[in-house]
Amino acid sequence: MKRIFPILLIASFFSLTACSDWLEVLPNNEQVTGKYWKSKEDVEAVLASGYLYMRESVPTLIRWGELRGGTLYSNNNDDTPLQDFNMVPTEPICDYSVFYKIINMANSVLKYAPAVKDIDDTYHEAVMRSHLVEAYFLRAFSYFQLVRNYQEVPLVLEAYVTDEASYVLAKSDEATIVDQIKDDLLNALASGAAKETFEETWQTKGRATKWALYALMADVCLWDEDYDRCIAYSDSILTATAAFRPVFMQDPLRWFEMFYPGNSNESILELNWDNQTYGQRNNFGSYFALDAAARLKFTETAMQDFKEETALVMATDPTLDGRWGRTLMATYVHTSATPADYDKSAYYFVWKYKGTDVADRDNMRNAEDANFILYRVAEIMLMKAEALVMKGEGYWDEALAIINQLRTRASLPALVVTTSEVDELDMLMHVLHERQMEFVAEGKRWYDLLRFGRLQEYKYKEQFINLVVTSNQTTNPQWIRSVLKNEHAWFMPIPYSETQVNPLLKQNPYYANESTN
Repeated sequence: MKRIFPILLIASFFSLTACSDWLEVLPNNEQVTGKYWKSKEDVEAVLASGYLYMRESVPTLIRWGELRGGTLYSNNNDDTPLQDFNMVPTEPICDYSVFYKIINMANSVLKYAPAVKDIDDTYHEAVMRSHLVEAYFLRAFSYFQLVRNYQEVPLVLEAYVTDEASYVLAKSDEATIVDQIKDDLLNALASGAAKETFEETWQTKGRATKWALYALMADVCLWDEDYDRCIAYSDSILTATAAFRPVFMQDPLRWFEMFYPGNSNESILELNWDNQTYGQRNNFGSYFALDAAARLKFTETAMQDFKEETALVMATDPTLDGRWGRTLMATYVHTSATPADYDKSAYYFVWKYKGTDVADRDNMRNAEDANFILYRVAEIMLMKAEALVMKGEGYWDEALAIINQLRTRASLPALVVTTSEVDELDMLMHVLHERQMEFVAEGKRWYDLLRFGRLQEYKYKEQFINLVVTSNQTTNPQWIRSVLKNEHAWFMPIPYSETQVNPLLKQNPYYANESTN
């Protein structure tokens, strides 16, 4: 695996090597399993292809997770329908095929890897079981993206390796999909084969470890309002004592190390690119350009939030080494040549994926090969904080202490709250705000808001709508408010192309009367 992963991941961002070859060149209806699955290298190639598709999904992860959240906005015609809640099933951004490609790679490994062990004497049981762990993670992660964006999708658990296999399946409901995600993660953990580390740092941070399983499980439990288990799986990371566990980096001056050079001690799972060694580049240059043509820019609401936080940092610790907490020269840069003029700038641009170890706008990455973080310890801490809030007032002081750990790391004053004088909504807003400021451009914001809006049978529906409406700056507020009153509009339409080839696949309710369905 040490060699096969770099070789496969050298492939261009939208292509595959061995995996695409065997999937595409065999004649229709010819049994592929007897011809392909002969060695551990065959298993490794398919597993690596799953990760390659995962990298291909990053533009989708960013846009799905940010455009509706009101922190970043786009003027790109492919993005605005989602951002403005004006979707139809033919929009390209509805396409979910990349996640089913990941799922198919995972299903193939789960189905055929055990038989390969009987053919290849060098394919040892422990290695095979560790491959199954990674496949379970890839499938669970993909279905978690799908269920949060479509609510109901076909639940495909069989490998599609010949034309005899059928993808003509009806949708499964949300509860069934979430149960399957949890089952996959529990099976992976119960196997005892999940690794804490791999041989290389990029593998430890770039492949599914035990820590990644815990992180995804905590996330799924938070989504499912399973708060006790969310806390338990969060603590599996936060209270771990293993020598190479991921840890919260407390030093404010090291915050940017998570993004440059990446693969930091705080990272749990991130997708890696390496231009210098393997010629790997991504398209972050166009998404996060440092000019008005950038595909994704800060909204006015988010700019105001960062101006206020930057001012707090300056009032607390104005002597920081070129970066002002997690704000200027960390999360964002602005258009003015004078750093102190942050409050006068017309635009803020995302800096996480552009900067280097030198806190200077003129010192940018030579190549567009920044990693994309899927999970890091700070998020696990805030997952736990949110779950503690939902468990009741007796846990709010502990939740507040977690929030203040992040604020201290960001060179901010502690949040002073008398928990007996606030309510659940107040505490949730503190958590949501901290998540917004910490995870900008990491594809998190929309899911935070969506989770909030759906809490306890839409308890905070109006507050959710207000948050979305006030932060959106590209369409009519009355339009968004009218759309979001229908909870089905909080999810995307099933792609039109899929409903045309699958007679069992029914369109999501809000879009069922679209003429393209």
